[in-house]
Amino acid sequence: MKINWGTGIVITIVLFIGFIMYFVITMSTDDSYSHDLVTEKYYQKELVYQEKIDASENAADLKEVLKIERTTKGLVIEFPSELEPTKVKGKVFLYRPSNKQLDFEISISLLNKYLLVPDKSLLGGRWNITVECEYSGKKYLFKEEIVY
Repeated sequence: MKINWGTGIVITIVLFIGFIMYFVITMSTDDSYSHDLVTEKYYQKELVYQEKIDASENAADLKEVLKIERTTKGLVIEFPSELEPTKVKGKVFLYRPSNKQLDFEISISLLNKYLLVPDKSLLGGRWNITVECEYSGKKYLFKEEIVY
């Protein structure tokens, strides 16, 4: 039997559609491929996320930005001078993308406008730093990535 071009194209299209249908059925019926993008309590999490957006905007509205600087003693986090150091409360979270065991959090309690993260706590590499603080009832969120 001789197959011409038209027959070959039709057979190819039918095989391709069968191949695609196999994957669609497999992905929709197999529980191991079930990945929901929406979490439970979606709206409550959305409200918290909106608070983080507002805190980031509050931080952007400050006259000075938070400065993070590497020194011989460690990592110095300098808060904006318009925030009175003794009234600033919050936390600094240092996240190490390559190793979860190195992540840690420091509570903010300032006497001057600097916070020192000791050099012994930090290993060389990339760190994501998140500073969440509150001053006079207003929340601020600063995020920065550094290579130490």
